[in-house]
Amino acid sequence: MTVPESPMSIPVPDELLGAAAALSRPDALDFISGARRPGGGRPAAVLILLCPGTKGLDLVLVEKRPDLRHHAGQLAFPGGGIEPDDVDAVQAALREAEEEVGVPPEEVTVLGILPSAHIRRSGFDVTPVVGWWHYPRGLQVVDVGELADVHTVPVAALLDPANRDTWQLRGGFNGPGFWIGELYVWGFTAYLLDGLFTLLGWTRVWDRDRFSEVPARFRSERL
Repeated sequence: MTVPESPMSIPVPDELLGAAAALSRPDALDFISGARRPGGGRPAAVLILLCPGTKGLDLVLVEKRPDLRHHAGQLAFPGGGIEPDDVDAVQAALREAEEEVGVPPEEVTVLGILPSAHIRRSGFDVTPVVGWWHYPRGLQVVDVGELADVHTVPVAALLDPANRDTWQLRGGFNGPGFWIGELYVWGFTAYLLDGLFTLLGWTRVWDRDRFSEVPARFRSERL
């Protein structure tokens, strides 16, 4: 999707002004289905980056390279491990977004932080940071060793019940999934989106009994 150049700062929209209170709820982690409480994993952070689009809010997603050891091919949020020089998870998430897709930290207002959750497959304890990007523009992959592509997608498409279903893998694993054209969001990223939308009161009723397999492009062959 083409994002218009924005020479002027676009303020946080009204629908996000109450986000901090929702994200800081004591029971916020309970809204993220499939989330495990952190413990013993390597600290990491991701940036759930919202921005103005041509028709409402947009969201930035990155597509992992298909040859990675963990989460190969998956759509995800910009992010990675918290480094010793990072003051906290917020700084780590903003740094990663700049290193991966070139979003300067000074162009982002942090709206809130979701509780940390453990990802069993990669062993990370991930803290999701939610931010508003004031100067949206076309993005390109900076970290070509980690990413295959970057996508800016409409939040309205993610909320459309027609684009939602439940993914399933061998062994009975399943969870919420999102279609955006040919793109498919599943796994931890989809869990976070599902929980975020519920916390913000945006979720629309969708058919949880509609199942689909994860397209090969967005999953490791090991799954």
